[in-house]
Amino acid sequence: MQTLFDLFNELTDSAKDLSESAELFVPIMHTILLIWTYSQHYNTPSRLVVLIREICNAIITRCCQFINGEMIFGFIKNDESKEANEKLNVALEVCSKFKDSYFEYKSKAKNQWKITTNALFVRLDSFSERCQDIMHLTSTILQFNRLGKIDIGNTKGKTLTASILQIHEEFHKAVDDFCQVKYEIMNIEKR
Repeated sequence: MQTLFDLFNELTDSAKDLSESAELFVPIMHTILLIWTYSQHYNTPSRLVVLIREICNAIITRCCQFINGEMIFGFIKNDESKEANEKLNVALEVCSKFKDSYFEYKSKAKNQWKITTNALFVRLDSFSERCQDIMHLTSTILQFNRLGKIDIGNTKGKTLTASILQIHEEFHKAVDDFCQVKYEIMNIEKR
């Protein structure tokens, strides 16, 4: 597996931009296909599963270096939920690009990679779901932030505005409570 060593080092290099890391997926998958085709010892489904899972774990680690719970809570507290959304979107794109690369090379392997995708991507899929859940939260925060700026006119406007502001305050109290969790929200082991 020495042939993948340099590519893995580049993939796990935290100094490199996360979206640039996605450019490594095609060379990594190409190398894996070559290993599968020509190796007498590393072309078994079990070794391929371990290798793909390790790549998925490396991607999750890189994504968590790029955006983590502390950063997300900081964005929320500073009314920068949009930035959190953008970073989460980049993480999701990287995860998706890896899976796309895998399926492209699986087709090139001409049905030799007969492995269920759940066996390969269970952690990566869980991580993607976690990113999507947090994106829904930050999108909802963006929507609720608009409520604080609403001022309704008319005869019942003052009462309606007060009701909307109360909803706005209750929502932000719930978000503040959520931001007090004691675990890393990007950790898929925590529910």
